[in-house]
Amino acid sequence: MRTKTEHLQEAGLPVTDLDPVLAGERDPLVFVTVSGAHLYGFPSRDSDVDLRGVHLLPAEDLLGLRPPEETRSRMWDRDGVEMDLVTHDLRKFVRLMLKPNGYVLEQLLSPLVVRTSGPHAELADLAPAVLTRRHAHHYRGFARTQWALHEKTGELKPLLYTFRALLTGIHLMRSGEVTAHLPTLLGEVAAPAYLPELIAAKAEAEHVGAQDVDGTGVSRDVERLHEVLDRAQVESALPEAAGGLDALHDLVVRTRPTPRPPVTPSAAGRS
Repeated sequence: MRTKTEHLQEAGLPVTDLDPVLAGERDPLVFVTVSGAHLYGFPSRDSDVDLRGVHLLPAEDLLGLRPPEETRSRMWDRDGVEMDLVTHDLRKFVRLMLKPNGYVLEQLLSPLVVRTSGPHAELADLAPAVLTRRHAHHYRGFARTQWALHEKTGELKPLLYTFRALLTGIHLMRSGEVTAHLPTLLGEVAAPAYLPELIAAKAEAEHVGAQDVDGTGVSRDVERLHEVLDRAQVESALPEAAGGLDALHDLVVRTRPTPRPPVTPSAAGRS
């Protein structure tokens, strides 16, 4: 099912008609959305396009002897724009949903929709049931990884990823909502006043340095937000364990294409 491209244009995607790109996929696509800097609200002029989604393997691929292609990845260049597409089979994606994995939930709930379907809408409706306090660990770990990368490279991109992860985690613990868009989060969670300036600076180039940033002050702000996330996790009304297993199991089973009929030898072949 194709979708309108207004949100893609507003997000600054250099290419919005992505159907030709997806036409070569071998199996049905449950959904494809845009992730990365375009979803997070700080793309650069030269940002690549990160496409993420779910494909649907035929049942025999999961039941047979050959290893199923549960994750697929490909990269290409279209009109000078670098793109990459990563999809998981529906069963694997749902297993990831049942873990405290905020990344796949951001993909599922991304408003930057390239391809959708009925099962996509059902998955999105079931997403609140899998949210837990343990998702704070995901965002805490992602923020620390990006902060270490910023300290190593001095680049602005991992610094913004650090703040984005922390604010997403805090907002999720408080509200039960997965929001990945940093400019929106700035209106929901108390954050350093200089972040809009950093977002504007990042728009100029994907790998711009953060030379004008006060490293000591930023480090204090990052650690403060880690403390806020810790408190928000303790105080969160979210459950400790994910729910929705039965409903998700049912969705995976009835969405799966039925096995192809077995090939029977012809009469000529038997003689």
